[in-house]
Amino acid sequence: MSDGGPPGGATFDEIMEKFSDSPGQQAVIRLLLERGFSVNEEGRVVSGGIEIPNTGIAREVGVDRRVVDATTSAILDDEELTRIFTNISAIPSLMDLAPVLDLTVLTVAVRDAEETGIVATVTDAIADHELTIRQVISEDPEFTDEPVLYVITDEDLPGELINELRAFEFVRRIEIE
Repeated sequence: MSDGGPPGGATFDEIMEKFSDSPGQQAVIRLLLERGFSVNEEGRVVSGGIEIPNTGIAREVGVDRRVVDATTSAILDDEELTRIFTNISAIPSLMDLAPVLDLTVLTVAVRDAEETGIVATVTDAIADHELTIRQVISEDPEFTDEPVLYVITDEDLPGELINELRAFEFVRRIEIE
């Protein structure tokens, strides 16, 4: 990794650069990061203690199983990648369950995801309206081109709050489900 990266770890671009000669391996890396899959010491893709067959990973990203094998081997051959990919874990999301559990999902797309205070500003506004927040998911600008903030609440959002959120300078778009 370059010395210009953030302290304590590689950026997404730096990770992808290690696989720049193989779009297939990059697709595998992207899937591992997006799904929170890790690689164990034996080079197997896992979610917690559950092994995910390389054929399933390959099918999902449209590559041959051997590309998955080569990717996990490359991860274990690189000390920094090993540290990253053996420590990834998935976090369950309430977003897909929201309709079933009668929850509200607020999606906030922002103009500049690198701006500080976005999450605090949005959650403070919601708290000011005395709404309970069940979950907040902020996509990492390192891992996605247009990261968004998801806030899952127990209740519908009042119109006044929606207008308040839309008025924030950093907000590009709001969706409510």
